[in-house]
Amino acid sequence: MMKEPWFWRETTLAARIVAASLAPASLLYDAARRARHAGAHAFPAPLPALCVGAATVGGVGKTPFALMLAKLLKARGLDPHFLTRGYGGALKGPLKVDVKTHDAAAVGDEALLLAASAPTWVARDRPAGALAAKVAGADAVIMDDGFQNPSLEKTFSFLLTDADDAAGNGRLFPAGPLREPEDEALARAGALIFVLKNDDAPRPPAPVAGLPVFHAWLEPAGPPRPGRLVAFCGIGCPERFFASLSAAGSEVVEAIGFPDHHRYSDVAISRLAKTASERGARLVTTEKDYVRMPARLRAGVEVFRVEMACDNTQALAALAMAAIGRFRATRRGADD
Repeated sequence: MMKEPWFWRETTLAARIVAASLAPASLLYDAARRARHAGAHAFPAPLPALCVGAATVGGVGKTPFALMLAKLLKARGLDPHFLTRGYGGALKGPLKVDVKTHDAAAVGDEALLLAASAPTWVARDRPAGALAAKVAGADAVIMDDGFQNPSLEKTFSFLLTDADDAAGNGRLFPAGPLREPEDEALARAGALIFVLKNDDAPRPPAPVAGLPVFHAWLEPAGPPRPGRLVAFCGIGCPERFFASLSAAGSEVVEAIGFPDHHRYSDVAISRLAKTASERGARLVTTEKDYVRMPARLRAGVEVFRVEMACDNTQALAALAMAAIGRFRATRRGADD
């Protein structure tokens, strides 16, 4: 995936001119999106489907949020499975991810991260993936992304947005970062999650379009080792990772960003290792980048693990459990 264009988040005259020049392409994109939805028939979900999505392209923390949600459901006695497209992977599925045999080239980096926590299904055909999860004994599926995919009915959707810059320049792709107009996304959401920078204090929720509102942020899973670091990553928002390192007390002497889902070559890792050596530092990256790297390139690269936290996990879990309960009650009623 490309790096986010500079003009998506700027308000300068130059940025506005470039974005305006792409307005015709955005109109075509929107027309194709609307036609796809108009012709789609949402398959009734065979089990509760909880969707974690965003109205913008790029990273806002969907996978960490999905992992947090699964943890909350497990703590309440459920067996949730993940359902993902497997972005960046060659396999279409539906298939259950095996971390011992699959790699990022096969199923994508996000699927490998999810599979380390709970059973994970890669499926371009989301209804087929949901059915496979049900047959395997899942109590619910958590969709990592898929908010804009109309093929499967969602039981409940969590809409994530950047707390500091929710929609950039407010334009649709490719003139801006929006996958769809904000009002359309909010209309399908069950809850709105503002994702903060990790060094921000949680803010009290405020009503937005009548939706429950939460604030979430990334926290270190453990303290980093002391010493100088050269940090690198290829995720949707590299700055969020670098900020997490600094907030945890790490001495980041150089921060190097790559495009989202970047595939690292021997040459790239050699250059990074050289930079770290010259700066008297160690190499560190994200879990997502680490699983994407071929095993032969991982020597000498450390992983800084982060977890999603939320200002009110009890209320968040209650929303999910209530949605699952409504689904089950509706299904029982249909079977009577």
